[in-house]
Amino acid sequence: MKPARFLLPFLFSGFATAAPAPRETAICVYGGTSGAVVAAVQAKKSGKEVILVSPDQHLGGLTSGGLGWTDLGDARILGGLSLSFYQKVHDHYSKDEAWDLQPRARYGNAGQGAKAINEVNRTMSVFEPKVAEAIFDGWIQEHQIPVIHGRLDRSATGLTKDGSRITSIRTEDGQTIRAQVFIDATYEGDLMALAGVSYTVGREPNSRYQETLNGIQTARATGNQLPKSIDPHVKPGDPASGLLPGVNAEAGGAEGSGDKRVQAYCYRMCLTNHEPNRLPVEKPAGYREADYELVFRAIEAGQTKGFFKLDPLPNHKTDSNNSGGISTDLLTTLDDAYPDGDYATRERIAKAHEQWQRGLVWTLQNHPRVPEAIRKAYSAWGLPKDEFPDTGHWPHALYVREARRMTSDFVMTQALVTKSEGLERSVAMGAYGMDSHNVQRHVGTDGFVRNEGDVQVKVPRPYRIDYGAIVPKPGECTNLLVTFCMSASHIAFGSIRMEPVFMALSQSAATAASLAIDGKTGVQEVPYAKLKEKLLQDGQKLTLE
Repeated sequence: MKPARFLLPFLFSGFATAAPAPRETAICVYGGTSGAVVAAVQAKKSGKEVILVSPDQHLGGLTSGGLGWTDLGDARILGGLSLSFYQKVHDHYSKDEAWDLQPRARYGNAGQGAKAINEVNRTMSVFEPKVAEAIFDGWIQEHQIPVIHGRLDRSATGLTKDGSRITSIRTEDGQTIRAQVFIDATYEGDLMALAGVSYTVGREPNSRYQETLNGIQTARATGNQLPKSIDPHVKPGDPASGLLPGVNAEAGGAEGSGDKRVQAYCYRMCLTNHEPNRLPVEKPAGYREADYELVFRAIEAGQTKGFFKLDPLPNHKTDSNNSGGISTDLLTTLDDAYPDGDYATRERIAKAHEQWQRGLVWTLQNHPRVPEAIRKAYSAWGLPKDEFPDTGHWPHALYVREARRMTSDFVMTQALVTKSEGLERSVAMGAYGMDSHNVQRHVGTDGFVRNEGDVQVKVPRPYRIDYGAIVPKPGECTNLLVTFCMSASHIAFGSIRMEPVFMALSQSAATAASLAIDGKTGVQEVPYAKLKEKLLQDGQKLTLE
């Protein structure tokens, strides 16, 4: 009996740690984003088996994570599944049961209610987060797409390759997925990076691609700017006291020179002023008044509004984004560590953003250093009880505006998004302006605090996005497509990065993956004539000509 007593724990331990059997599929999509869901749906519609591996518990990314006031630029570029998504939004709000309130009170009282109603009727682009998530979940169920919830094992053994082809990936909990083609549809590009594909982080110098809006941009520092005359020191007038938190001593280089900084992140807060559905934003644990000193000084210097947007959504809710010199964007060096950071680093950064924004709302509503008129203006807003119930009614997705960007043989640049010249292999269209949020705060040449990095320049017309921008260099990987962290310069990416465009690129990538499997070729060798024919059959918009 004695040997059996030792044998039983040994057998139980071996059983408990046994790895699950590998999963086989034609196409593996990695990501929990809007683009990831669209890619998986298109793969299934193309007749291919697909597995969606989501590092997130909720599907839809930013589209279901608070970004309900869609940035688009021109509704004519919508087609395929991206258009289908917004049509489903329209269909939902065409039903009386979609509205919690009477028709005249359906939108938040944010000064744009009538405009919002016209906008949703015209472009179907305004919606509640929970509605977006339900649409994505519905697609997954309709097409019977298996979903594995698990983060990619980013160690050296988390991915296997045979020459230039990925053969399998593994999640942190040991699930292995083997596929013929892989699609990276994450905001971070983790699968791309692990596969050994070249990428960059930050802003290129203007000289690299003959641009004018890339690199350090102190001369253009007029948008979302702080009031002048804000002293940068902890004790005003005393350099020996040190600089305020998040303020750099200088911009870090010459005008137009490159750096490794990324445009600031934030949460797209969903707020409500409808009292029966409203929860107060409490003072966060660990709140430090010193972290909001710039808020107080900005107010003293003249900022009285624009601390965050109140873009109205249905049912008295908002999509509250960054606006103004001091707002929801956390302008520190934290975000620069996010793209290549490990999971613990990213979680720490995301938590810092939540802490900042919860503290900002509480400060504007309650702090005695904030004038009463401002406190009253923001006092009605709180978190909706019926959104994000398992994350404390706070959005589940940090707005990662930019992280890694692939460096392929083809790079979308400022010239290409403004002229579309030389783009013969269109797989999607963009139309939003070249938009970079600020990347830092620094002491200006006048000795005061300045924001740096904001660029908002309209494009003259909708433009085409070339297939070459979503495939790696063939010598690096021949069975991977990258649909968010695509090959683009910082400033071109600032226009392309919009969620509807991300969905369109992801649908095109899944179609290309299917054709690569059928033709037994690398993704770089997919005949564009065949790809174009299929994209047009599926209603994709490739040009307006």
